[in-house]
Amino acid sequence: MLFAFLCTDKPGHLQVRMDTRPAHVEHLNKLNAEGTLKFAGPFLDDDSKPNGSLVVVEAADIAAARTIAEADPYYLAGLFERVDVKPWNWVFNNPANEQK
Repeated sequence: MLFAFLCTDKPGHLQVRMDTRPAHVEHLNKLNAEGTLKFAGPFLDDDSKPNGSLVVVEAADIAAARTIAEADPYYLAGLFERVDVKPWNWVFNNPANEQK
Protein backbone atom coordinates (compact mmCIF):
# COMPACT_ATOMS: atom_id res chain seq x y z
CA MET A 1 0.00 0.00 0.00
CA LEU A 2 1.16 3.55 -0.71
CA PHE A 3 1.44 6.25 1.92
CA ALA A 4 2.02 9.98 1.45
CA PHE A 5 4.01 11.98 3.98
CA LEU A 6 2.88 15.60 4.01
CA CYS A 7 5.59 17.40 5.94
CA THR A 8 5.51 21.06 6.97
CA ASP A 9 8.74 22.74 8.04
CA LYS A 10 8.91 24.78 11.23
CA PRO A 11 9.08 28.50 10.41
CA GLY A 12 12.62 29.82 10.29
CA HIS A 13 14.20 26.36 9.91
CA LEU A 14 15.56 26.65 6.36
CA GLN A 15 19.14 26.34 7.63
CA VAL A 16 18.25 23.09 9.43
CA ARG A 17 16.91 21.79 6.12
CA MET A 18 20.03 22.82 4.23
CA ASP A 19 22.41 21.40 6.86
CA THR A 20 20.53 18.09 7.00
CA ARG A 21 19.91 17.73 3.25
CA PRO A 22 22.88 15.44 2.45
CA ALA A 23 21.77 12.88 5.07
CA HIS A 24 18.15 13.23 3.91
CA VAL A 25 19.11 12.58 0.26
CA GLU A 26 21.20 9.58 1.31
CA HIS A 27 18.20 8.24 3.25
CA LEU A 28 15.89 8.67 0.25
CA ASN A 29 18.44 7.06 -2.07
CA LYS A 30 18.51 4.02 0.23
CA LEU A 31 14.70 3.81 0.24
CA ASN A 32 14.73 4.15 -3.55
CA ALA A 33 17.28 1.35 -3.96
CA GLU A 34 15.07 -0.88 -1.79
CA GLY A 35 12.02 -0.09 -3.95
CA THR A 36 10.23 1.58 -1.03
CA LEU A 37 10.34 5.18 -2.30
CA LYS A 38 7.92 6.01 -5.11
CA PHE A 39 8.66 9.75 -5.37
CA ALA A 40 9.59 12.74 -3.25
CA GLY A 41 10.31 16.44 -3.38
CA PRO A 42 10.00 19.72 -1.49
CA PHE A 43 7.08 22.10 -1.26
CA LEU A 44 8.12 25.66 -2.08
CA ASP A 45 7.14 28.98 -0.56
CA ASP A 46 6.37 32.19 -2.50
CA ASP A 47 10.11 32.82 -2.87
CA SER A 48 10.71 29.31 -4.27
CA LYS A 49 12.48 28.25 -1.06
CA PRO A 50 11.68 24.77 0.34
CA ASN A 51 9.24 24.81 3.24
CA GLY A 52 8.04 21.22 3.45
CA SER A 53 8.18 17.84 1.77
CA LEU A 54 6.00 15.35 -0.05
CA VAL A 55 7.26 11.78 0.15
CA VAL A 56 5.35 8.74 -1.12
CA VAL A 57 6.45 5.27 -0.03
CA GLU A 58 5.18 1.73 -0.22
CA ALA A 59 4.72 0.08 3.18
CA ALA A 60 2.82 -2.85 4.68
CA ASP A 61 0.63 -0.64 6.86
CA ILE A 62 0.40 2.83 8.39
CA ALA A 63 2.56 1.84 11.37
CA ALA A 64 5.37 0.78 9.02
CA ALA A 65 4.92 3.99 7.04
CA ARG A 66 5.19 6.09 10.20
CA THR A 67 8.38 4.23 11.14
CA ILE A 68 9.83 5.17 7.73
CA ALA A 69 8.75 8.81 8.15
CA GLU A 70 10.28 9.02 11.61
CA ALA A 71 13.63 7.63 10.37
CA ASP A 72 14.11 10.54 7.95
CA PRO A 73 17.05 12.76 8.97
CA TYR A 74 14.82 15.83 8.53
CA TYR A 75 12.39 14.39 11.07
CA LEU A 76 15.22 13.44 13.44
CA ALA A 77 16.72 16.95 13.17
CA GLY A 78 13.44 18.53 14.27
CA LEU A 79 12.83 20.27 10.95
CA PHE A 80 9.15 19.48 10.72
CA GLU A 81 6.35 21.29 12.51
CA ARG A 82 3.94 18.61 11.33
CA VAL A 83 4.04 15.29 9.49
CA ASP A 84 0.79 13.76 8.26
CA VAL A 85 1.01 10.15 7.07
CA LYS A 86 -1.94 9.22 4.87
CA PRO A 87 -2.84 6.14 2.83
CA TRP A 88 -2.81 7.14 -0.83
CA ASN A 89 -4.18 5.65 -4.05
CA TRP A 90 -2.12 6.54 -7.13
CA VAL A 91 -4.74 6.61 -9.90
CA PHE A 92 -3.54 8.88 -12.71
CA ASN A 93 -0.11 8.57 -14.39
CA ASN A 94 0.95 5.69 -12.18
CA PRO A 95 3.78 3.95 -14.08
CA ALA A 96 2.79 0.63 -12.52
CA ASN A 97 -0.52 0.86 -14.37
CA GLU A 98 0.87 1.82 -17.78
CA GLN A 99 0.12 -0.60 -20.58
CA LYS A 100 3.13 -1.71 -22.54
